Amino acid sequence: MSDTEDVAVPVEDWPKTRVRTDIVYCGVCSMPVEYCEFSGTTATCKKWLRKEHPTEFARIWPEDDLEKKMDDVTLQDDEVPDKELTKEQKKAEAKAERERKKKAAQKVIIRRVERTKRKCVIEVSGLENFGVDLKKAAKLFATKFACGSSVTKNPQGLDEIVVQGDMQDAIYELILKTWKEVPEDQMELTEAKKK
Repeated sequence: MSDTEDVAVPVEDWPKTRVRTDIVYCGVCSMPVEYCEFSGTTATCKKWLRKEHPTEFARIWPEDDLEKKMDDVTLQDDEVPDKELTKEQKKAEAKAERERKKKAAQKVIIRRVERTKRKCVIEVSGLENFGVDLKKAAKLFATKFACGSSVTKNPQGLDEIVVQGDMQDAIYELILKTWKEVPEDQMELTEAKKK
């Protein structure tokens, strides 16, 4: 027998466990709202948080909440004062807008190029703009169509996939089926004849 006795410890003295709290993510920069000040779009994030989650806004930026209450007499809700937007924030927002426009202007071009007599190759360019790994895509084309397929540089110095054989329509369909991030309206089928 042992000399120590088992003593029951009351529940109040048990160690406290952590409880998961719900995290609010910003609708502008997609970071937790506590980190919006590091995103480069602080003014826009503040405006969104003030509108969507006023209690969180008051907790994170209490001094701005008081300023808002004082300025509420002269400003409308959807208006952001110019003094809040610094040069860096304006540049970051302009850069994000340029990236969106650039992404919308990019196209995937599937071009049929004749070689000699009845032989032709298909050149696929622009897939890398949509986050597609070109080596994996070339390997997929080679295995799917039982033909030669490789990644090469075009005369402009950009990477493109060259597929041997006349499978322009089949490649078009395979790209749409395999990579959902490539929109159909940004794909173009062309034909180039060698002289």
